[in-house]
Amino acid sequence: MLRSCYRPLERCFGLRCGGGGGDGLWHMDLKPHASGDYSIAVVQANSNLEDQGQVFTSPSATYVGVYDGHGGPEASRFVNNHLFPYLHKFATEQGGLSPDVIKKAFSATEDEFLRLVKRSLPVMPQIASVGSCCLVGAISDDVLYVANLGDSRAVLGRRVSESKRSAVVAERLSTDHNVGDEQVRKEVEALHPDDAHVVVYTRGVWRIKGIIQVSRSIGDVYLKKPEFNRDPIYQQFLNPVPMKRPVMTAEPSIITRNLKPQDSFLIFASDGLWEQLSDEAAVEIVFKNPRAVSSHPSPIFYRNIPRGP
Repeated sequence: MLRSCYRPLERCFGLRCGGGGGDGLWHMDLKPHASGDYSIAVVQANSNLEDQGQVFTSPSATYVGVYDGHGGPEASRFVNNHLFPYLHKFATEQGGLSPDVIKKAFSATEDEFLRLVKRSLPVMPQIASVGSCCLVGAISDDVLYVANLGDSRAVLGRRVSESKRSAVVAERLSTDHNVGDEQVRKEVEALHPDDAHVVVYTRGVWRIKGIIQVSRSIGDVYLKKPEFNRDPIYQQFLNPVPMKRPVMTAEPSIITRNLKPQDSFLIFASDGLWEQLSDEAAVEIVFKNPRAVSSHPSPIFYRNIPRGP
């Protein structure tokens, strides 16, 4: 039932409706949700769209998802079809949303994608190297939950006082799981003291095993399950990655926050936006271009923004 409710929105997010033209720029004007309004902007950076995004609204809750795929579209599409139903299922079973419900939904999505990879490996071995960052925001009973894998980011625009004319400051609500960040790099290295090459600097950036910058995702099975690198089918098409244990994880970082009157709006976006704009600059743009007045935070999300050179 949940999936049938948000599938019409997914059809819009698939670039089949809304504004924009043939240049890959697309947007959706303000739409209502249980806690205010939301809008969406998309720039398609690649000929093969690897990213997905979705919003689900009901009288009691609002969910926002931004899924930044890499290696192919399969993981982000899978997350788009499975994560929200799992959230709904576990929230119903446990009497409401909670960090534990969110962790279970992420874990169930990861486990189900692993089963898909195992079934698909004989005919599509490259699926073992497909993955997706995953950023989810949820508002229920005036509580905000933000869960993240990878380097998509959620930023809150918060007024410094309760006056509607007050200036707005940026508050980051998610953790970037990218080994370009020294703290994240040290965390990964500390988990693999016997592997001097778990994180290496190559092609101008730090990468896990010289391959990928993010340390958490859905998918990327070949960097989580060493046995896949030993599979003869996989070895026929892709170079095995030497490792003794998983070098990535699907454990999300989760924050909870009681919404306050000063909380004005939320921005959910993939890393392509944040490579071009600071948190403060993005918040300033939204603050200076208001389109509606709402008594609650209004989610705005961007995905598939083109990356810098």
